[in-house]
Amino acid sequence: MKKQLSKHEREEFQERIAPFLTLDKKDSVEDAGKRWLVNNQSAFIEIDGTLIPHLRFLLTKPLLKQVVVDMGAVKFVTSGADIMRPGIKEFAAGIMKDELVVVVDLNNKKPLAVGRMLFSGEEAQAMDKGKVIKNLHWVGDEFWNA
Repeated sequence: MKKQLSKHEREEFQERIAPFLTLDKKDSVEDAGKRWLVNNQSAFIEIDGTLIPHLRFLLTKPLLKQVVVDMGAVKFVTSGADIMRPGIKEFAAGIMKDELVVVVDLNNKKPLAVGRMLFSGEEAQAMDKGKVIKNLHWVGDEFWNA
């Protein structure tokens, strides 16, 4: 069930998404459970108390730094697997530990997943193996078609 946010709820929501986006006064915001819609588009989802951008929203608004994976990693990433160092081809500059990032594929540069960095980009770049990104939201998960 969707619910239009009150002025107070909208202000609280804006504070929570401030690192990503500033809402325009004319933007419509609705609470749909663990999903928030901006102008009738899935924009943010809540996972473990943290708001993260929805993958469909990231198709139109590049709000996160990118990590590029090879095509061999795509089927694993879109099945919910955490992202391992051998499949990563590029890191955006300045990625910090615990930062949210969008994982994109090498050929199409389309968002596949949103994850949390387990190391800084610099530390991860120096690694040869191991888990680098905790996968939080991916194409095909419970939020994808919601």
